[in-house]
Amino acid sequence: MASEEKSIKTHLDDVLGKFTMFGPYHGQLMLFIGLAYASNSAYSSNYVFAVEEVAYRCRDETFADNMCGTINGTSCTEWVYDKPESFVADFQLACQDLKRTLVGTVHSLAYMVGLLFVGPLSDRIGRKALIIATGVLGGVLGIARSFVTSYWLYIVLEFLESAFGDICSPAYILNIEIIATTKRVPYYMLCSIGYSVGGILKALVAWMVPDWRNFLRVLYAPALLFFSYIYLLDESPRWLLIKGKKNEAVAIVEKMAKKNDITLDQKMLDNLVSDTKQEENVEFGTVLKSTFTSGALFKRFIVCVIWWTTSTFVNYGMTITSVSLQGNIYLNFALVSMTDVPGSFIAMYVLMKYKRKIPLIVSFLLAGVFCVVQPFLPTNYEWLSITTFLVSKLMVTLYFGITYMYTSELFPTYTRNSMHALCSSLGRVGSIVAPQTPLLVSSLFKY
Repeated sequence: MASEEKSIKTHLDDVLGKFTMFGPYHGQLMLFIGLAYASNSAYSSNYVFAVEEVAYRCRDETFADNMCGTINGTSCTEWVYDKPESFVADFQLACQDLKRTLVGTVHSLAYMVGLLFVGPLSDRIGRKALIIATGVLGGVLGIARSFVTSYWLYIVLEFLESAFGDICSPAYILNIEIIATTKRVPYYMLCSIGYSVGGILKALVAWMVPDWRNFLRVLYAPALLFFSYIYLLDESPRWLLIKGKKNEAVAIVEKMAKKNDITLDQKMLDNLVSDTKQEENVEFGTVLKSTFTSGALFKRFIVCVIWWTTSTFVNYGMTITSVSLQGNIYLNFALVSMTDVPGSFIAMYVLMKYKRKIPLIVSFLLAGVFCVVQPFLPTNYEWLSITTFLVSKLMVTLYFGITYMYTSELFPTYTRNSMHALCSSLGRVGSIVAPQTPLLVSSLFKY
């Protein structure tokens, strides 16, 4: 009798498989998740516009433009800035480039710290609650930054916003849990287009609103609309089933069916169970021990951390560098953000059609070649320089997408989520270092 009862259990993935990702319910959800990705993209690296590099000169005209140091034992005490409404002018950061780039480093450091607790917190309070909390909190802290008059208070708020305003992580978890396993890759890639849209809108706002304080207010104010997700967004049925809230999970599945005009067998819903294995709920210490004591798994871990560090360093670095290219800085930034769209579709095709290793190696190599070649191109061929840069960014998007998926597949089921989170977090060292790279290069080639 027990075996008969067991045989009629219905896994959630079997039910979700009956829904198309282009149906009314999942189409609407794609929009909501895409908006979450867009807001995260707008927040990430916005410092390239908010804390942009500004030319300055000493009011004493015996000093050359942008000149620091002393002349005949005398140093400049009063500066004139090309953009009086800029961040650099407001906080008097002439000859203090490190303070300007520190904003980007602090943002990435805080994001890395946030990754360590977002996953466990999402498992504790739910995907929906964390999406709303991080979305609104990120907006509030971002707007608060626009009113500060102290540089170090700005840095503190930058850290808090990045650490506690990461809406992308819980949105990603909901993104992959609300759809059947076989449709996760294409559904995620389609939702992630929102990330590109966010980057394009960020460039547009920066172009239309040059004052850094108003720029932040316009950029972050829409985040307050995430309050509406209390009514618009549903919780993950998978999470509800794991927490023993079967009735609530069934109600959401029934809502999906009604919206998509699909009739589900009531027996399937009555016997609905979670398809998440209990073995995945292993303590983090056990996960680390099993990984570090296995030669094969430890080698994979090291390789994955190198992948992630390289991916974040180059991806974030190219985003920052885009405003230093020839031509219009806002258009260049928008074009770089736009390359993520074809890059995501190519990654989706590659992930569904081919194995991981060869495409990953090829995309890494091509990205490296184009990155090395681009600075040596003739300066009078602006279109060629920008095109080469965009192709390189396309390859970066491709190998970043493959890295994201490949990391999960290289570890056993019971360590998969934890090791993916650890590799991703440690790999953020690349994005922490990236904002300092332009400053390092300018120092090395100063003379």
